[in-house]
Amino acid sequence: MSRHSKISIIGAGTVGATAAFSIATQRLVSELAIIDVNTAKAEGEAMDISHGLITMGTMNIHSGTYADIKDSDIIVIAAGLGRKPGETRLDLASKNIGIARDIAQNIMKYYNGGVIVVVSNPVDILTYVIQKETGLPAGKVIGTGTMLDSARFRYLLSCSLSADIRNIHGFMAGEHGESQFAVWSSVHISSMALDDYCAKRGISLNKEELVTNIIGSGAQVIKRKGVTNFAIAAIVAELCGTIMRDRGSILTVTSCLDNYYGISDVCISVPCIIGKDGIQDHLAYNFNEAEMASLHKSAESIRAFMDSLNI
Repeated sequence: MSRHSKISIIGAGTVGATAAFSIATQRLVSELAIIDVNTAKAEGEAMDISHGLITMGTMNIHSGTYADIKDSDIIVIAAGLGRKPGETRLDLASKNIGIARDIAQNIMKYYNGGVIVVVSNPVDILTYVIQKETGLPAGKVIGTGTMLDSARFRYLLSCSLSADIRNIHGFMAGEHGESQFAVWSSVHISSMALDDYCAKRGISLNKEELVTNIIGSGAQVIKRKGVTNFAIAAIVAELCGTIMRDRGSILTVTSCLDNYYGISDVCISVPCIIGKDGIQDHLAYNFNEAEMASLHKSAESIRAFMDSLNI
């Protein structure tokens, strides 16, 4: 690597540790700091990943404290309580808001630059809390949002269409939760509109059922293994790679919106152009009438919930 580069991960639980491993295997940075209130756990995760460096290349992977976030290009927040079987992401809010505020305050004691990536759930609400608590520009605080849902969308479409996932494009928008929606107008298979593709191949697609399966995917994984970690870790690494390499990729992340189609003071996912400084721009996607209604409904749902928590 031509220059020193650094990612700090706050939270050495299953998600944080798996994200650290995903980042290390891609060798995105020269230094990776893992921070957790359970210092022994953070040390163990750093040691375990370091023992595999022969397959990855030279990196300084270590545990640390909040002081270690200084000079980070990216600060990943993966700390907080996990979602239990039968519990929605929004149920977690009252438990994790206090943790998020404490983390934000500790980050700002040492912060001297970098993009904050929020992974902890409910990610839309915690992204809002952390952005307000830190006082940083909205583009500097990004939540993974519906990136994972969009990945599930493309995967389930590939299964339904028996098509290569690399040829399938489309995204989910809104809340990373119950009020998210599929942006069907965005879906194309190797430049062919979805409905045209299905018609030419004689495929009958149950769109409503597919969206229901996407929304319930996380709960189904948690029901079976108790946690979701591999897919979200891959998403975190993809987002971090986009930032570190200044790709200018368009990703559906959550951030604080300011008059995005009339939506303000709420964090939901919309297509954003991502580079080394975070969100470069919120892309004004041409949602159709039904999608625009769903976008506003999702924003209103999140805003109403935050109002009930006096946020």
